[in-house]
Amino acid sequence: MTDKTGEVAGTPADNLLIQGDSYEGLHALARNPEYAQQYRGKVKLVYIDPPFNTGQAFANYDDALEHSVWLTMMRDRLLVMRDLLSQDGSIWVHLDDSEMAYCRVMMDEIFGRSNFVTSIVWEKSDTLKMDAQLFSSRHDTILVYRKTPKFSVNRVGRSEIPSHYNKVDEDGRHYCTIPFKATGPDSTREARPTMYYPMIAPDGSEVFPKLSGGRDGRWVWKREKMEADIQRIDWVKGRAGWNPYYRIYADAGIGSPPDTWWKNAEVGSNRGSKREIKSLFPETAPFSTPKPERLIERVLQIASNPGDVVLDCFAGSGTTAAVAHKMGRRWVTTEILAQTVDTFTAPRLAKVVAGDDTGGITKAVGWEGGGGFRRLQVAPSAFEIVDGRVFLAEWVQGEDFAAVVAAQLGFSYASPSKGDTFCGRRGRARLAVVDGVVDEVVARGVIGQLDDGECAVLVGRGLVPEAETLVRELSPGSKVLKAPRDLVRRGKVVR
Repeated sequence: MTDKTGEVAGTPADNLLIQGDSYEGLHALARNPEYAQQYRGKVKLVYIDPPFNTGQAFANYDDALEHSVWLTMMRDRLLVMRDLLSQDGSIWVHLDDSEMAYCRVMMDEIFGRSNFVTSIVWEKSDTLKMDAQLFSSRHDTILVYRKTPKFSVNRVGRSEIPSHYNKVDEDGRHYCTIPFKATGPDSTREARPTMYYPMIAPDGSEVFPKLSGGRDGRWVWKREKMEADIQRIDWVKGRAGWNPYYRIYADAGIGSPPDTWWKNAEVGSNRGSKREIKSLFPETAPFSTPKPERLIERVLQIASNPGDVVLDCFAGSGTTAAVAHKMGRRWVTTEILAQTVDTFTAPRLAKVVAGDDTGGITKAVGWEGGGGFRRLQVAPSAFEIVDGRVFLAEWVQGEDFAAVVAAQLGFSYASPSKGDTFCGRRGRARLAVVDGVVDEVVARGVIGQLDDGECAVLVGRGLVPEAETLVRELSPGSKVLKAPRDLVRRGKVVR
């Protein structure tokens, strides 16, 4: 990938807007050492809104592929996204009825049926289509899969503290108390014998759980949990003596598990999302199929936390990245069409950074601007095939040549400083790329700069046999390769 900002290049850990084919962008994130270190196995949330394959042609993209072609396109990308996900990560795939059922079967195969979490129904339309021939479709489906059972969700709902949390601890946290003695049909010692034990009251006396009539009862926790959370025990002295209570904090009681029916009144509709885009670009025909910011906010709130990496490889107008930025997440997004990036995605994200986007969830989350992002472009193929022979493309020159070689051979690339020979490292191996011929003089100079225990991989557009022999003699384990002959063999990357 190449930097298109026209500014000093940042780091792979920056927020990234990648223009180019989504598969190539994902592949670079997962395979190029510089990016793989930041993203492979570290993406907390993938949300994608891919082409639905409805057979229609929209202004911003063509949504009509052969069914098998669509499945292959999705499968190739889902496999790479699975590699990018963290162990506690999840992937959310937004579709309608055109391909949803087929995609679920494919995702069962890729992620495992046991890792299917749920399917969410979004009420996308706030009106009926009176010209519908059969049914007026008013919903989309979002398939949710986890990488492993380590996935968990954040609760949603109330932001106000309920009135019955009427106590405050030394840290200012609101809580209420509940009797530590169990109640109900299984509250006897016989029902849970491990929960019958003495507790020490503030005056040093032993207190046992007793039921009416003097029968032995039980506590709500085992002794081990009580001892571990002893700071949550409050004592109250009544006429009959001391009684223990345990604290329940408001932060554990606020909110509820997210449900699977999302009303447009809560998370927005298609019509509302078009108004959001129109307000950002009043002089431009609106993007054909945007999603409302509140919908993406709900996804991110449930499945990620501030600082987590969020990925969307079908950027479109850039809603996912915009919402992630406002919510304090890191993000990576890709869009294949340069016109879409130039017209919508990049300008929208620039407005978010500058604090000039006042719509969507901006007020709700208190966003005032800040941060930044890099715009990258997936480079064209470095190799050309003519009459069955592989050649380097014309653009592969100088530093681009070195970067291509490093990526192809799996080296972490670093632009060499003045006087430095090496441009990459892979374990104890150093990479030297010569935009010319590797001869004995070049070989001796490179090997002479190795430290103890290191070996070298020398790559040149040409080489003389004597250089190969010399390298083997001077540095066992080092080797010389010719580009492109030794970089690509039968379509496979040489390692």
